[in-house]
Amino acid sequence: MNNKEQVDQEMNFKDDSLNEETVQNTSSEEEIEGDESQPTSEENKLEYEVADLKDKYLRLYSDFENYRKRTAKERLDLISTASEEVIKDLIPIVDDFERAFKASESEDEGAKVREGNLLVFQKMAKILASKGLKPMDDLVGKPFDPETQEAITQIPAPNEDLKGKVVDVIEKGYLLGDKVVRYAKVVTGA
Repeated sequence: MNNKEQVDQEMNFKDDSLNEETVQNTSSEEEIEGDESQPTSEENKLEYEVADLKDKYLRLYSDFENYRKRTAKERLDLISTASEEVIKDLIPIVDDFERAFKASESEDEGAKVREGNLLVFQKMAKILASKGLKPMDDLVGKPFDPETQEAITQIPAPNEDLKGKVVDVIEKGYLLGDKVVRYAKVVTGA
């Protein structure tokens, strides 16, 4: 082999090594581009996770707000009807006072007792009214309402106007705010 052939082989060798470096550089550039595409897909994944977490956060926040509003409403309802049991227990006493007044009206000697009972009754009625208790008054002649009244019996109506309406009230009904505490016991006309 002469020098020229040797130089040519070395040149070919260098060209081959350059070609291999070019191929290696190209493949490493592709890897770099692949790496760039991976962060893009990672960015997409992260953006999706962020959006998902934001959605979960908003749902949790709205659930919490709904819970807070619901418990506040329940608390207000509880406060407004907290004394319901006590008031229910006092209602029969009011009834007893009313019966005592009717019984003592015919007696002349019981005038002072009746006056004392009346004072106690008025005081207790005022206290119960201040707590929100309202009697259901003026039911006679009005249509029967099953949401606030309980029909004890049904009698033939004294006149045509009272058919399907309240003829007599046996026991008063009471409301605490807008809630029925005791249903009015009534007699309806048939």
